[in-house]
Parts: sequence; C-alpha cells; structure tokens
Amino acid sequence: MIQGQGDKADWVRTTKADGGPNTDYSNMGKCTGSGYFMHFSTGNASMGDTALLESRLLYPKRGYQCLQFFYYNTAHTSDTLKIHVREYDKANPNGKLRLIKTIDGPPEELWQLHHVSLDVKTKFRVVFEGAKVASGSVNGGMSLDDINLSETTCPEFIWRVKNFSNVMDTTPMNTSIFSPLFTSKEGYTFQMELYPSGKAGYPNELSAYAHLAVRQGETGQKWPCPWKQMTMMLMDQHPHIQKRMSNQRSVTTDPNMKATGSDLFFWDDPRKVGVEVKDTDGTTYFRGPGAGTAVYLTHLRAKSRDFIKGGDAIFLLTMEDVSHLTVTQPLPSPTGPPGTTTTTTDVCQNVQCLNDGICVVDEGKAACRCDVGDDWWYYGDSCQHRGSTQDKTNLALATSLSVLGVMLVITAISVICVKKKYMKRGNDDLVMSNMNAT
Repeated sequence: MIQGQGDKADWVRTTKADGGPNTDYSNMGKCTGSGYFMHFSTGNASMGDTALLESRLLYPKRGYQCLQFFYYNTAHTSDTLKIHVREYDKANPNGKLRLIKTIDGPPEELWQLHHVSLDVKTKFRVVFEGAKVASGSVNGGMSLDDINLSETTCPEFIWRVKNFSNVMDTTPMNTSIFSPLFTSKEGYTFQMELYPSGKAGYPNELSAYAHLAVRQGETGQKWPCPWKQMTMMLMDQHPHIQKRMSNQRSVTTDPNMKATGSDLFFWDDPRKVGVEVKDTDGTTYFRGPGAGTAVYLTHLRAKSRDFIKGGDAIFLLTMEDVSHLTVTQPLPSPTGPPGTTTTTTDVCQNVQCLNDGICVVDEGKAACRCDVGDDWWYYGDSCQHRGSTQDKTNLALATSLSVLGVMLVITAISVICVKKKYMKRGNDDLVMSNMNAT
C-alpha cells in the first residue's frame, strides 16, 4: 500500500514562477481531529496564479491506484483544483506532468470526499494544483485533508447521510431510507436501502439491502441480471487508511434465483417484478426487490471508531461484473473431436488419478484434481494420500507429547548431573577435613 499523509515530511510545496508572492500554500491548523491540513489561499492571489502541492516519490507495484482525499472549497466558483501525476522514466528523468482530473464548481460548506483513479506504472509523485481563475478578491481558498493513496480500485459512488446519529435515534423501527439511484458502467441502475433503526425483530441494528432499478426509457440491459455484485460499504473515516475498519456487505445477482413463493426470477426486470416509485424530482422509476442483511452493523459499533464524523456517515457503493468467477473448467470428454491430435483425453491418457480424482489439463500439462470433503481430503500427484482434520489433530497431539517427553528426559538428566556434582563436592570436603585433623 502506498500512502501520503498531509504532513511536512511527505509533501513539498512549490510555487509557479509567475505566480507571485501572493500565491500561498500553508498549514492552517487542525481540521476534523485528523491533524494538519493543506490550504491553497486565493484571498490575495491574482488571476492566473497557481500553487503546487507535491507528494514524495511513490513506487507502484500494480498498474492502478486510488487517490482519496477530503476537499473543502471556499474559493471563487471559477477557481479550480487539478490533480496531476508527475511520472519519471528514462525518457523523462526530471518527471513529466500528466493531468488526471479537474475539480471545479461552486463552494460547499462541508468536507467533500473525492476518489480519483490512477493508472501509473513508473515511479511518480501526486501533484495538486490550485489555480486562481477568476479576477477579484475572495477571502477563501481550497483545503485538502486525509490524503491517502492505495493500490486498489476506487469505489464508484458515494452516498452521504447527514446528521446520521440523529437519523438512527429518530427513525422508527422497520422504516427505511433510500440512496440516490446510481448507474454502473454496464448500464444497470441500483440503489441501497437502509433501515437506520433496524427491521422488525432486530432492534439497535442497521439493516442494509441492495435493489436493482430501471428509470423511464432505459433499455439494453440483460434480464434476469447476470452475476453483478453490489457492494455496500460504511466507511471508517479514520485519517490513516491502514487503520480503517470499514464495514461492508456484498450482494450478487444470481440470474437463476427465484423469488420466494413465485415462479418469477428475483433479479428480473424491475418493471416486471418490482414496484413503481416516484423520485424526489417528480419522475418515476421501477424498483425491484431487495437482498441484503438485517444485521449489517449494530448501533453501538456504528457510533464507535470514525464511522460517523462531523455528524455524517459515508457509504461507498459499487457494482462489478463477477461473471468470470462463475466459469469452471470443463470435465474431460471421453473422446476428442475428429481430426484433432491433441485433446484432454490424449494428455490424460497415461495419467491415473486415484480415489475419484479427475485428470484435468493445466497449461498443457496433465494434473489430478483430488476429491475434497468437509473434514477430509486427498492429495499427492495421483491423489494417493488421504488427510483429515482428525489426522492433523492427532499429529499435533503426538508432536506435543514428544516435545514434552524430551523436555522431561532433559530435566531428569540435568537433576541427576547436578546431584552427582554436589555429592562429589561433599566427599572432597570430608577428605580435606580428615587430613587436617591428622
């Protein structure tokens, strides 16, 4: 994991040559209990001024990264924050700057969580560029906090529930709230349903469910929805990403699953198996049945750590295609197709797998796939050996007894040697005493 925290050891500040002395980057003080944050002040800056905040050198092991940070904007509506990477290679020993994303828009009186996907394969730095675009003086700026970079994929969507502690305390049991509608890159719309006070029979719990949905006019999806995994994560907002213990639950759309007591498929078109819902903007859509858990997280746990920060809870939502995980290697056919010279049967012809093992072809070579039970398994090149949980227990017990026996023998030998040593010393003292008397 690669990480850059907002402190002076990991970050350096630079100012564009034509930016002038008014372009400022400074540590402004404490923010949300997470340490020092970074601030680009635009109050006294001139139009066109920029300031850069660069991370230390980072060395990726994968070809993808996720940059996560909180952003507080009190600058002019036209001012921008740009995220670059400075990549170093043989052709660019001093680094080449590449723009990844531009964040603009009107100021908001809250810390906004942002995720930026990166695809860097050489050593690099992360560069934040604050730019004064508009003319005139605005006493404000752009602030960054809890900057973390991890070698993972970024979540697709963010659902922020404001004043979440109060929502949990005041929402009646068995009453739910819904996230906005989100559309995945495959074109499926979904949303999260949350019971802040739990479902009936589950008091003091958070209950969470995922639903498929269809907006008016949406077409092109395949129904029943095949093997999409919806993940609902309540983010632990600890400033250090390695110390977070976020809570998540995933739901997978099995296209063959039937609705309870019905012949309809559970993950079929919501226009067929769901209900019509009126959205907040007055439009209508169809919401399918939900799947999830009534015991997503207890209230006690939700109010611990940093699940709720600044009064708000943040849910990270994704929908991924997992159909490739359902593909299994086919069993070898008894005969190969006519006219072929290399088949599974040919490769496995001289391989004998014992104890119901099956010969499969792995990278052009024959290998035995051994049978496995709940508490036993076969292993070996031909599945000739059998192991079990009881065998492991007996082996561990025998090993412990052997070690104990050896320790007892060593102790007994040590005691005997010490006893003989002191007996000999006593006899020597007696002889010396008799000689003196004579």
